[in-house]
Parts: sequence; structure tokens; C-alpha cells
Amino acid sequence: MAEAADCPGTSSAQAGRAAACQGCPNQRLCAAGAAAPDPAEAAELRERLRAVKHTILVLSGKGGVGKSTFSALLAHGLAADEAKQVALLDIDICGPSIPKMMGLEGEQVHQSGSGWSPVVSWCSHFRKFVGVEHCLLR
Repeated sequence: MAEAADCPGTSSAQAGRAAACQGCPNQRLCAAGAAAPDPAEAAELRERLRAVKHTILVLSGKGGVGKSTFSALLAHGLAADEAKQVALLDIDICGPSIPKMMGLEGEQVHQSGSGWSPVVSWCSHFRKFVGVEHCLLR
């Protein structure tokens, strides 16, 4: 596999096609000529996320190890402090179980011109939740 220094770059005509691109996980994306993010959209996203003080990512290379259970329990525990605002984003496309754990199966995320409004769970002190299950077309 080629070193990152050999990468022709996304703006190159050889992006995704050069020998250095073989084995790169982004090869297909570069070869497709995917455009860079719109700077205005990126700035808006940064501004919206500015209030987020802490982010915790729960992941594993193996299924069935309790990631969703741990995430749900952690979110509930953190939200027990009413001074904190806690949100949980579930991006498990293979088996989203967080909606079930939160009692939110069948709920829908409201989409508007200003973005998504999360589904609100009244379980315990938990506040907001957006799950991949809520975004999938049915």
C-alpha cells in the first residue's frame, strides 16, 4: 500500500486512479470526483456544534459486545444531572437497537429547512435522541 505522501490529492485528475491510490479506503470516493464540502455549509455546521462541549464515541470492531446498552446507560447516567444537556446519536445501520431501548420505535425525526429536530425521550431524565432507524426510508 502506498504512503499518504504519494497521494495525488482529491483535486488531481489522477485522484483515485493513480497507482498510489490502490488499497486506499477513499479510492472510490476520489475516483468518483466527489466535491469537497461547501465551505458555507461546513462553517454553519461548525457554528451549530460550537455548544457541544464533550463528545463520547462508543465503538468496537465486533458486534454483540454491548455498545448500544453501554451507550444508553451512559446517556441515562449523564442526563441524571439536570444541569447537563445530553443527546445520543445512534448510527448503527446494521441493527439499530437504541430506539427500542429508549421506547422510541416508530417515532420520526422532524426535518425542516433548519435541520433535524431530535426525537425526545421522556425515559428517566434523558433529553434528545436521533437514531439511524428514524432516518431510514420505510
